[in-house]
Amino acid sequence: MKTYSTEQIRNIAILGNSRSGKTTFSEAMLFEGGVIDRRGQVEAKNTVSDYNDIEHENGNSVFTSVLCAEHNNCKINIIDPPGADDFIGGVVTALHVTDLGLMLLNCQNGIEVGTEIQMRYLKNSPRPLFFALNQLDSDKANFDKTVEQAKERIGGKFVLAQYPVETGLGFKSIIDLISMKMYTYSADGGKPVISEIPASEKDKADELLNELVEKAAESDETLMELFFENGTLTEEEMAKGLAKGLLQGDIYPAFCASAKKNMGISRIMDFITTSGPNPSQMPAIKNSEGAEVKVDSKGSPAIFVFKTSIEEHIGEINYFKVISGKLTESIDLVNYNTSTKERLSQLYVSAGKIRNKVTEVSAGDICASVKLKNTKLNHTLTASNNSFKFDAIKFPEPKFRTAIKTLSEGDEEKLGEALNRMHVEDPTISVEYSKELKQILVFGQGEFHLNMLKWHLVNKFKLTTEFIAPKIPYRETITKVAQADYRHKKQSGGAGQFGEVHMIIEPFIEGAPDPTMHKINGKEYKISIRDKEEHILSWGGKLVYYNCIVGGSIDARFLPAILKGIMEKMEEGPLTGSYARDIKVFVYDGKMHPVDSNEISFRLAGRNAFREAFKIAGPKILEPIYDVEVIVPSDYMGDVMSDLTGRRGIVQGMSSEGMYGKITARVPLAEMNKYSTVLSSITAGRAMYSMTYSEYAPVPGDVQEQLLKTYEAEEKEE
Repeated sequence: MKTYSTEQIRNIAILGNSRSGKTTFSEAMLFEGGVIDRRGQVEAKNTVSDYNDIEHENGNSVFTSVLCAEHNNCKINIIDPPGADDFIGGVVTALHVTDLGLMLLNCQNGIEVGTEIQMRYLKNSPRPLFFALNQLDSDKANFDKTVEQAKERIGGKFVLAQYPVETGLGFKSIIDLISMKMYTYSADGGKPVISEIPASEKDKADELLNELVEKAAESDETLMELFFENGTLTEEEMAKGLAKGLLQGDIYPAFCASAKKNMGISRIMDFITTSGPNPSQMPAIKNSEGAEVKVDSKGSPAIFVFKTSIEEHIGEINYFKVISGKLTESIDLVNYNTSTKERLSQLYVSAGKIRNKVTEVSAGDICASVKLKNTKLNHTLTASNNSFKFDAIKFPEPKFRTAIKTLSEGDEEKLGEALNRMHVEDPTISVEYSKELKQILVFGQGEFHLNMLKWHLVNKFKLTTEFIAPKIPYRETITKVAQADYRHKKQSGGAGQFGEVHMIIEPFIEGAPDPTMHKINGKEYKISIRDKEEHILSWGGKLVYYNCIVGGSIDARFLPAILKGIMEKMEEGPLTGSYARDIKVFVYDGKMHPVDSNEISFRLAGRNAFREAFKIAGPKILEPIYDVEVIVPSDYMGDVMSDLTGRRGIVQGMSSEGMYGKITARVPLAEMNKYSTVLSSITAGRAMYSMTYSEYAPVPGDVQEQLLKTYEAEEKEE
């Protein structure tokens, strides 16, 4: 493949719901662009884009494909992410590095869930966008209904640039409003016969042309004047208006296609090359120093890595966008993230599993390299005279969590390596070993997402695993003042063990003054604080430890041992073994033996005195509460609120966002297990949600009672 200048490059993301035909559409573009000489089929498992075993087995895209094609002396880089919401990370990636979005609509189904969800992400990452109404050759295709839904849900920016003369099995002709010609295809698609619009379609074409011309003219004052003066625009003027309106985000032109029969694809590629923006026309990217980096081949080399994949016999492949400068084979760059030098010994342009070597790439282009030592997704590589990086891709927070364990002993290390490798390829999968819960936790975007992870563990890594319900990271605390003492005494010949500790505990409240007196069960305890230590706990909250020993009843050298014993019980709370937090401990008296007292004696005495005091200090179990935000079609608002209430959720508010309602609620984490699956079922997959940690709050009495019984039963089993 030849070297293309920045002005000749187009970077496009193909978006759309699962089953909208994105893989087949990409295949047709590659065929029209001369990259392949035969179009593959999803059913035949021979497409360029979906080439992994799991994609063949499921008949769905799982990985984001990086493709390219040549057309009209331009290079079109294509990022084709999966359409399922569980793999939304691919859409986020595609929007981060492309300059134009092409949204496919399946005319059998109209505006689908994936379309709505991806349109929401487009609001957060604005890009020029146009549409292709696909699968018009299907006998269930309903063009008019799809257009009606699009105008209703997407708004006035949606405007037809083409329409079909007939849909269904008779689909073969498209009226193109930009050229005002009719494109007629043979049964095999390909190159159309271009003719004048028949008289039977002239009135409809003129009416729709007027809508398109008016929309194109709105983007430019000069064009608007020409429109008012002449009542229309020439094809050249219309193309200029569409290009400007597209770039400004004022217009979403819609085209017609049958990707399966390769009808309409070449004309859409014409539009991409003539009206789609090249990388230098997009807003400049700001680096970590706040400076704008223009997409300019004359600038200093700088690249951003947006995808890392691992393939057998090859190893890691890093895909990147050239933000500035030109790259040549064997160029040396510095990885800002790792402060290491990398040599890009070979450069490739990719079309799925097809990779072709190139010797040079310009700013704005997308390519790949292999065998980089310390480079991964979201890394920035620049010339040695630069020291900045570009913003990382911000992936959505996980929506689904589960615990995982191997079924074969000794496979834990192998599992850890496999999960880390999967995270490299798909950063929306995250892994955490919870020392507190004694579980390996895996986080993802949904149940299907993590089932795909499990498939890889079985088929690629030969690991047999099972998902189990994740435990909840409860916390324990106290609600009132309590006193206890404990004597540890042990004699077994020779030196024995002796330590006695008297302590008072009370809840820690931020800003509360240190007490000088405690009254417990009618008895007054005077507190003389000699020393105070505040410990911020890694699991949240505080422990404040007071030395109130008067008269040397316990030697100062044993006080750290008492604290250690208390901390041991804080790490394994007396109620359920969960972490304890927000407690003040006053050690005010005790006894020691001149021979038998030692550190272990006071550690055990302190531990047990704390445990006894804790149990009578109004102990309370705390649970993590999350702020949950659900975006849902208004028809399902009642059902979603009812479900949240059934999960012990407290609805905080309701508002509207365009065609959707937004519900905010506070819900215990314990009630959110598999919520993504349930929400999808309730709303026919049309809702999306996010959740962020808020705080710890006391569990209701009945829940605490059940947790205590469960813990007691587990203790007996052990």
